Amino acid sequence: MTISKEEQEKLYRYYTEPKTVTDLARKTLALVLAGGEGSRLKDLTAWRAKPAVPIGGKYRIIDFPLSNCVNSGIRRIGVLTQYKSHSLIRHLQRAWGFMRAEIGEFVEILPAQQRTNKKEWYQGTADALFQNLDIMQRHHPEYVLVLGGDHVYTMDYSEMLLAHAQSGADFTVGSIEVPAEEASGFGVMSVDENMRITKFTEKPDNPDCIPGKPGIALASMGIYIFSKDFLYKTLIDDACNPASSHDFGKDIIPASIAAARAMAYPFRNKAGEPDYWRDVGTLYSYWQTNMELCSVAPELNLYDRNWPIWTYQPQYPPAKFIFDDEGRRGSAIDSLIAGGCILSGALVKRSVLFFATTVEGSSTIKDSVILPKVSIGSNCRITRAIIDKGTSIPDGTIIGEDAVEDAKHFHVTPEGIVLVTSAMLGQNLYARLHNDYDN
Repeated sequence: MTISKEEQEKLYRYYTEPKTVTDLARKTLALVLAGGEGSRLKDLTAWRAKPAVPIGGKYRIIDFPLSNCVNSGIRRIGVLTQYKSHSLIRHLQRAWGFMRAEIGEFVEILPAQQRTNKKEWYQGTADALFQNLDIMQRHHPEYVLVLGGDHVYTMDYSEMLLAHAQSGADFTVGSIEVPAEEASGFGVMSVDENMRITKFTEKPDNPDCIPGKPGIALASMGIYIFSKDFLYKTLIDDACNPASSHDFGKDIIPASIAAARAMAYPFRNKAGEPDYWRDVGTLYSYWQTNMELCSVAPELNLYDRNWPIWTYQPQYPPAKFIFDDEGRRGSAIDSLIAGGCILSGALVKRSVLFFATTVEGSSTIKDSVILPKVSIGSNCRITRAIIDKGTSIPDGTIIGEDAVEDAKHFHVTPEGIVLVTSAMLGQNLYARLHNDYDN
């Protein structure tokens, strides 16, 4: 019996196309863009890449998109690194080495290697993928999930992947609803009633609103799903365009909408409302995201056993609170206190203390983020501050009460958040062998 070419193609699609969410996940390659400088985080990224910045008491920012991948069943992951990547690479090796290559799982580190004829570092988000095009093709994915490594949220990518496959889209953009007056800082999508993208504008002055939702705009989350054939061709065409800045938000997405099937995927919770997503791109947003975790019922649930956030955990003993004298009582209220911390007659309120931090007697910490291995002396008052890793705060130090005085020694944001690092205090951190410092 002779089978027509059309029937042969149908049979081929039947046996090769994914049938379930699990099949879709197995045929997906995730690429995490983790090479940004993070300059708006000031001295927090002086020696570390932005995705490697500690957050939430025990994690690094990159742990959130990586955990989302693993929890979504996507276990083929590449991390594209560039600037100040040593701390990030070491964390990936420690925290994410549990993947089993024997069964097709991996977290591959893809550093910038000047692999094209121009011998350039990554020139943009699209160029970063183009420079690894052969590596992508080697893994034979049907879909490529592109993520930023510097956002904090929990998301089941398999649901977005299913919507992409069912819609027959060339690419799908993860999106979140924001007030129109706040949307000018994002890439904004104009969509029709079926969520098909009709226009994409990077940081518009007057963003379009969602049909039927006046005052609400649809902002890009920096999450993209591409069908492989479309992606490969688009990356090659973009690389040959001398006028392009080789960026997804500025070039690839806007230029592809007219000819491609482009869909928006709104990120919503079970109640149909916009879910929790934070871009921790500034010191204030970084501080605010940590403070949100101290609330009684935070929107970002770190205690969800069905969606764990994986990370590397140093082996430290439980947190310890000592002394119970009047005016000298070790206590913490509405705070996150990591392992290895010792509060010796000190008070901590609405703050995040990372591991191996010590606070001496009669000191008070309020509304602050204290990174790992910080030593705070006695009789200190610290308010609305970020203290970088390994810093020693001398006895009697007052931070966060006099912005003019703080600005003489530290970095103070327009919102009044004070960033303190060891270098600002004239401390030679690397001479302290006992500190086992890492970035």
